[in-house]
Amino acid sequence: MKIAKKQFGSSQKLLTLIVLAAFGSAHAEEDEVSQLITPESSVSTGLGVATGDSKGRTIFGQYNGLRNNDTNLLLDFNIVKLQKATGLWTKFEGHNLGLDNRELSFSQNKQGDWKYDFEYSEIVRHDPRTINTGLLNAGTTTPTVVSLTAPVTGTDLNLEIKRKELSVGAEKWLTPKLMFEANAKNEDRNGARLSGTGIACMPPGFSSIPCSSLAAAMLMLPEPINSVTKQFEAKLNYSGEKFMVSWGYYGSFFTNANGSMNPTVNGNLVNPDGTTLDTSVSPGNTLAGYLQQSVALSPDNQAQQLYVSGNYAFTPTTRSTFKYAYTHATQNQDFGSVGLIGAPAGVSNLGGVLDSNVAQLGVTALPMVKLSVLGNLHYEDKADKTPLALYSGAYTNDLNSSKKLTGKLEASYRLPDNLRATLGLDYASVHRDLPVSTAAVLNAALPPLSGLREDTKEIGYRAELRRSLSETINAAISYEQTKRNGGSWLNIGPLNPVGTYPMTMLDRKRDKVKVSADWTPIDKLSLQFMFEDGKDSYTGPTDKGFRDTGMRTYGVDAALNLSQKWKLTGYVNRGNQTLHVDHNIGYMAELENVNTGIDIGVVGKLNSRLETGGDVSYMKDSNRYQQSMATGAPIVGGGLPDVTYSVISLKLYGKYALKDNADIRVDLVHQSVRFDEWTWGYNGTPFAYSDNTTVSMQQNQSVTFLGASYVYKFR
Repeated sequence: MKIAKKQFGSSQKLLTLIVLAAFGSAHAEEDEVSQLITPESSVSTGLGVATGDSKGRTIFGQYNGLRNNDTNLLLDFNIVKLQKATGLWTKFEGHNLGLDNRELSFSQNKQGDWKYDFEYSEIVRHDPRTINTGLLNAGTTTPTVVSLTAPVTGTDLNLEIKRKELSVGAEKWLTPKLMFEANAKNEDRNGARLSGTGIACMPPGFSSIPCSSLAAAMLMLPEPINSVTKQFEAKLNYSGEKFMVSWGYYGSFFTNANGSMNPTVNGNLVNPDGTTLDTSVSPGNTLAGYLQQSVALSPDNQAQQLYVSGNYAFTPTTRSTFKYAYTHATQNQDFGSVGLIGAPAGVSNLGGVLDSNVAQLGVTALPMVKLSVLGNLHYEDKADKTPLALYSGAYTNDLNSSKKLTGKLEASYRLPDNLRATLGLDYASVHRDLPVSTAAVLNAALPPLSGLREDTKEIGYRAELRRSLSETINAAISYEQTKRNGGSWLNIGPLNPVGTYPMTMLDRKRDKVKVSADWTPIDKLSLQFMFEDGKDSYTGPTDKGFRDTGMRTYGVDAALNLSQKWKLTGYVNRGNQTLHVDHNIGYMAELENVNTGIDIGVVGKLNSRLETGGDVSYMKDSNRYQQSMATGAPIVGGGLPDVTYSVISLKLYGKYALKDNADIRVDLVHQSVRFDEWTWGYNGTPFAYSDNTTVSMQQNQSVTFLGASYVYKFR
């Protein structure tokens, strides 16, 4: 069973490395040789039991297949066969076959001649939140909204998305230097995910909604999912003494059986202040009419690409890389076929066309024994050729053409006293097409942005000094600074001259410093240290919008060989990110994210038959929302509370060898989660939609999983 692969990915990788290290490189080499000569197969079967109920396992069981059932079958197999006479390898694997994230694969190959493989996998994403609602036909294209008399008086609804993926691949060496590869993948997605729609009346002159009373409605309408994505790739690879090149084709085709969602509102709704929104009279009937309009879902689309890439060795010390790719993407699904109306006269589909050209060229060289240099140039041209049309009778669809050029130059030189110095230069420029005069962004009465920029350029400098201080200590320090500026601004908000501007177009200065060190004070102990600090400062036509962002991370990793049979590892990491924004309506936001991670693991052998290991980890992620008025006055009520998420995990395993070819393995996993947030509820009061639908999650969750398996090995 591969439970840890889905739920504890990074920790499982660390534990795997610990296991390999515990047995030593010599043992690993012996096992590798043994696998090449007489490969080993295995079958594992057992049972796993998880405590609690499905609501108490929403985070733990979001992807690993342990959400719904208390008891699960654990079944895995790995069959590997080698026909020594012909050199034919056959592999047949199955993992998590008793769970809803099962995987199967089959392959055969003759090394240096041919290969083919089949892979099938399933995974279910269980939404961690529970919805209490009166909605009928939830998760379909025709939901019916039925208001509850009060919040939490309806039926619980659990949303999930199931993915089924089948892929086929093959490769064949046509000559000793020429190989053909091809693969195809088909992914089906079915289910529903949390989504919704809403609308509000505004005073006359501020909205196109023909109602003047201040009323609003918001509905929870799960997005129905029933789509297929097909991907194909074929390429021809040539490998010579100095020249390697690949020519290829890649295609992606997305089809959605659900083109639109058509909700029905049955009865009255509730205003944000708790009063009744009568849908039979104005403004309630006006809002209800908007809420019952067709909601467009993801349309069918496709993209096809032709590419060539490779490298060339001019000399043994000078090599180049290159790539060119042309992509043609379209989206032309008929509006009427999916139930959408109101398109411009004579326009039956978007007619979306996006053509992209990408070119890259790089060179690396060693002109001197002590000097290495590299250069890289990357160009991307995206041409949006979608026809312009007036949608909703007033505004033109927006086009997104752009040209980007990035480049890098770097040189490293080995100095005396075990020093190595590196200097680098980075360049980036972007040219964007501005929207036409009839685009919505240029015509709104209160545009969300005040200006746009066609061109921005960025130049950066990097310097690093690395030194071996002794046989046991290596250290490095680097500094980076980049500056971005651009051309003149197009004013799109004459009624709001102190508004905000896109952060990706603002002038920006970035400073970053990084320090790292490796230290091995004794043969059995190794330590790695890391510290990184950076800040982005933004300036624009006004002092509103983004002011600055910052980041700081530091950590220590350690590995200790307690003996030949036991090894201890651990790490401590902490990161901090800040964001300061001056809003154009007069308040200051100081946002901060703090992330802390601690992990300690041990693995070893108690005797020749019993192997054991464990890992305990702690992670806390905290989002802080500090607010104040631009005048310096405090926010009434103190602003928004923090949102924190913390996890404590304990993982233990033991494997006992009954015989040379049979093991008993026991896994114990305990996870405690605490999630404090105000997004869907605060102080015990859930957020309620206009039909009294609520969304909630058990914020304190504790789960213990115990699994036992019998492993039979054979050759």
